[in-house]
Amino acid sequence: MDIQFEGQTVVVTGAARGIGGGIAEGFAARGAKVWACDLLADGLDALKSRAKAARGGAIETRTLDLAKSAEVNALVAAIGEVDVLVHVAGGVRGQSKKPVEEVSDQDWQAIQDGNLTGAFYAARAVVPGMKRRKSGRIIVISSRAGLGVSLTGIQSYATAKAAQIGLVRQLAHELGPFGITVNSVAPGFLRTSPDYERQWQSYGPEGQKAMVERVAMRRLGEPEDIAHAVMFLASPYASWITGQVLPVTGGPIA
Repeated sequence: MDIQFEGQTVVVTGAARGIGGGIAEGFAARGAKVWACDLLADGLDALKSRAKAARGGAIETRTLDLAKSAEVNALVAAIGEVDVLVHVAGGVRGQSKKPVEEVSDQDWQAIQDGNLTGAFYAARAVVPGMKRRKSGRIIVISSRAGLGVSLTGIQSYATAKAAQIGLVRQLAHELGPFGITVNSVAPGFLRTSPDYERQWQSYGPEGQKAMVERVAMRRLGEPEDIAHAVMFLASPYASWITGQVLPVTGGPIA
């Protein structure tokens, strides 16, 4: 199975590091013109420097606040029609677990904005062009937390990830008649950002060992593991798959 994206335009949000960076690199190496977007300008510069584009692929970077719909709309207007949208942005936004009664309005909303509202704004912006071509792929990176209880203990994060899955299913039903598929990849725990590295270190050596031993494959995931699943869902091989959630977690968790 040779999956290539030559001549296609791909937008990846949250692309400055970790999962988003791995996805952007994967598409560029397979011929896509990738628009890598994030708030972290330094991370985008590093991505562009290390990426190995091939088959005519390239990476263009843009700083973007996904919570501002005008910025999202302006970017898509400048790009033109988009073949593939991958929404990765979000995460826990520097937060850590605290009792529900201590969560501020701002803490709650910050996570909702990055994960859920950003996914909606990005999808809304690219859909008109996809409808005109009667073709398109939208893939949202949710989380194992959206299918169960979040290891982070952060209420807004768990809620936003579950809501992303609801958005994916609803959009898939609405957009299927236009040849647009909408799916989600739900990763297990990855050490892909300072927030998640802090979470990992909080477990200590014994907790870390126990966590890995609960994973069927006996290892944590890497950005490439998620990128490969995303590229399959973006490819012609997945043209009759929509409204689905693909857990990429290293197997059942014991």
